[in-house]
Amino acid sequence: MKPFPQLLFSTFIVLVSFFFILLLAMVVGIPIFGFDSIKSLPMISELEDPAGMRVLKYFQVVQSIGLFIIPPLLIARLFHGHIASYLFLHKRTSSRSILLATFLIIFSLPLVNFIAMWNAQMELPGWMSGMENWMKNAEENAARLTEAFLNVETIGGLLFNLFMIALLPAIGEEFLFRGVIQRIFTNWTRNYHWGIWISAILFSALHLQFYGFVPRLLLGVLFGYLLVWSGSMWLPVTAHFLNNGLAVVAMFLIDKNQLDPGLEEIGSTSGSYYLAVISLAVTLLFLWQIKKENTKDGQAYLESMDNPARLHF
Repeated sequence: MKPFPQLLFSTFIVLVSFFFILLLAMVVGIPIFGFDSIKSLPMISELEDPAGMRVLKYFQVVQSIGLFIIPPLLIARLFHGHIASYLFLHKRTSSRSILLATFLIIFSLPLVNFIAMWNAQMELPGWMSGMENWMKNAEENAARLTEAFLNVETIGGLLFNLFMIALLPAIGEEFLFRGVIQRIFTNWTRNYHWGIWISAILFSALHLQFYGFVPRLLLGVLFGYLLVWSGSMWLPVTAHFLNNGLAVVAMFLIDKNQLDPGLEEIGSTSGSYYLAVISLAVTLLFLWQIKKENTKDGQAYLESMDNPARLHF
């Protein structure tokens, strides 16, 4: 198929997979949680209920599997026949690249916080006040739900959060957005830069958190270039997992009073803007090192496209 039909068919696969897995999860969940719990999920105002939170976490895991993990595997099988090759899973990434990506995520935090602070100050024109109120309510509800998910007391709860919030999204979102959508738009536009940016825009928009849209968009762009440069899906998956996992561990330690809460805001406070500038410089340095480390390997990404002769670094 041409890229546009591929996009339409991929969307169809995602929707069918999600609703099928959701229906299956509801059937499986009834004997576990009870029919009433499955029928009426807790409202945002009822997040303190432990039983309700267990149901919400159950469906959060189901959503990650049905919406992000299973569809790209099906799409890869149908479009290419070889899942690992289509999703760039057959190539390992070097330990040096993983180490560089780890430092990249850590040292980019002040820059990400600065951009997030700037994005959070967004104001729409007066005639769009209704949309602005809806966006703010959606942002607040998402923040409350995330905070409720992260509020755990035990190491077991922390490990489950790492699985639910870090591992599953890192695998699923990278498989779908970088493995499938980025490939489709790269073939469509004959330009991998367009493929990276368009898939990153869709990646950020799907979260429906508009006051964090820009930093999430730039992270999507970062993950996209990591795939192109390395030719391996495992490098963006690792970076994505580290980004989410560090946030999960940090919140756990802050709640335990074992970590300074100010670390969450580093780079975004009035007295630490200079850290964002330093973070930008260090981030660019690590990006250059990662690209240099994987110069030869990145050619594998271009060769996998429908018309590699039209693509170049």
